[in-house]
Amino acid sequence: MYFVGIDIAKRFHEAAVINENGKVIIKRIKFQNSHSGYCKLKEAVRKLNQPVEFAMEATGHYWLALYAHLRQDNQTVRVINSLQSDALRGLFIHETKTDAIDAFIIAEVLRIGRYTKTEILPENIHALRELCRNRFFVIDLISDMKRKVIALLDQVFPEYEKLFSDIFGVTSMKLLENYSTPEQMLSVDSQTLADLLSKASRGRFGIDKANQIQEYAKNSFGIILASSTLALIIAQYIEQVKSLESCIEIFDAEIAKIYDTFDCQLHTITGIGKTLAAVIFSEIGGDISKFESVPKLVAFAGLYPKNRQSGESINSKGRLSKRGSPYLRRAVWLAAFVAAFKDPAIHQFYERKISEGKNHLNVMGHICHKLISIIFAVLRDNKPYIPAQIST
Repeated sequence: MYFVGIDIAKRFHEAAVINENGKVIIKRIKFQNSHSGYCKLKEAVRKLNQPVEFAMEATGHYWLALYAHLRQDNQTVRVINSLQSDALRGLFIHETKTDAIDAFIIAEVLRIGRYTKTEILPENIHALRELCRNRFFVIDLISDMKRKVIALLDQVFPEYEKLFSDIFGVTSMKLLENYSTPEQMLSVDSQTLADLLSKASRGRFGIDKANQIQEYAKNSFGIILASSTLALIIAQYIEQVKSLESCIEIFDAEIAKIYDTFDCQLHTITGIGKTLAAVIFSEIGGDISKFESVPKLVAFAGLYPKNRQSGESINSKGRLSKRGSPYLRRAVWLAAFVAAFKDPAIHQFYERKISEGKNHLNVMGHICHKLISIIFAVLRDNKPYIPAQIST
């Protein structure tokens, strides 16, 4: 048996081959992260005329293509925890650090057999996780775009925020898409403006709203320098917001479609719809048995206090550690803000803590812990969540 250690990089990988006694058979195989590079690796291994096992570390996402192709070719591949190779790397501290040495160390970890495998997600869980993570990314892009629009409106039309309860509601968005500055809103007659508003609001707004908008525009104290350029920028940002929101709708539909293929009851928990349930389920990896207890899951979400030590004194009441999965932590935090006011028992807990003098964010941290306990139990027992009844 030969052992092939592969050091992963973005464009080129390095491989080293050793035998069962740790003797180096091939010191270095450098190959591209491409189809031709993969063929070069296969040919080098084929010439060994020996059964082989491969090992690599999960470095970013660059290892996934190589891993998938090796598995497709029915090769034995281990994805190892980098902590094990780091420990062995200490034995070679006097060696010059090169990719070839790193590849040898990975092969040596595989040969020794004392390593923890990195869990490879099933394809459907991986797909769900990618959708959920990229949904958060697009949500953040939308928030950035909206902040840009608000900042620009504050310059050209500071009174605009008084016209609509939601600047990014359907009617307001349609107005800004066509007329972004006071000058543009005054450049059309009030009936044309009223027709646009009526169509966008399905009859809710009409001539009265058009007159109000033009009155505000006439008396606006916004800047007039380069207003046509700013109008163009606002209109383009509005278009981007609409496009990104359409992207979210597509993501949500696909997320729900994949989530529904699992026998999962997370969406029955107060504050957790199917989208947040999909985030939580995919970040956990679809298997709660990987976590021995609730505190383990709390730690994975990074929702435990970060200890601060000074001398012999340890303060565990500091900020959250924020280690672990930021996506799981964000999902639980979002759910907690709903559960705190919609779940009777959790709301009662919230009110009691507030009455004791705890601040809002501190109490929300406690509620996150409660939700983690509920999530753990629902996944463990695979039963719907039934909110606790409180006596009146």
